[in-house]
Amino acid sequence: MDTDIRFSDLTEQSVESVREHIRAGRYGGHTAGLSKGQLQCNLAILPADLAEDFLEFCRLNPKPCPLAGYSKPGQPFIERIGASVDIRTDTPLYFIYRNGELAGETRDLTDLWQDDFVAFAIGCSFTFENALVKAGFSLPHIEQNLTVPMFKSSIQTVPSKHFGGSMVVSMRPIPKDRIDEVRTISQGYPLAHGRPVHVGDPAEIGIKDVHSPDWGDAVNIRDGEVPVFWACGVTPQVAIMQAKPEISITHAPGAMLIADVDEQTLPLFPYDDSE
Repeated sequence: MDTDIRFSDLTEQSVESVREHIRAGRYGGHTAGLSKGQLQCNLAILPADLAEDFLEFCRLNPKPCPLAGYSKPGQPFIERIGASVDIRTDTPLYFIYRNGELAGETRDLTDLWQDDFVAFAIGCSFTFENALVKAGFSLPHIEQNLTVPMFKSSIQTVPSKHFGGSMVVSMRPIPKDRIDEVRTISQGYPLAHGRPVHVGDPAEIGIKDVHSPDWGDAVNIRDGEVPVFWACGVTPQVAIMQAKPEISITHAPGAMLIADVDEQTLPLFPYDDSE
């Protein structure tokens, strides 16, 4: 594997350059703040016999699972987010699950790829963070080169046949006097989970310690700030662990697939469309 490159070396590079480093295996970290303006996606890869059921799970749960598109069986790309984006190599880090248990991680799926795999691209809250930064919000996980804190909440998803479980949420500290502004900005990004699902006391959604995330890194909540929680695309990982397929693959939390479409131009997947 080529020598790793640092996050700070990628922050001002083009999406093509960032993707080249990821594809070559030189970067395996988080993607928050990279390729500004590009849609970032969570990833779920399942055997074809579970694809229709997972598609239904996404339809039933558009907040945590805003679907950007999905592939045909065995096809290592999703046309709707860019046919040149290779599902097998262009995510910084993948998690491999066997029978619902995390069994390993890799930066390249080429040798694991199966002819019956169907890949799902699900919108990510990283997408609206660029808008928040432009509006003058301080996002400590980006400023400190951390992965956004994520928590398994007590909010339950709507189950499909095999998939269900708790909603995962991501947290960002926001000044109390700017909560309405954050709601308005994030509402404009339905593929990035839209408006927050909860503001304030973490215990109200089953989170015992906001400084001890289930995924990602803890960040400080300063005086005058409150924790704000968005639905998170790690939710499918919880659903997959419940379904226990023989094999499944997801992105590592925080390490997203960067699409070849603008973050504001792609609508939610049209479930009532024949595409």
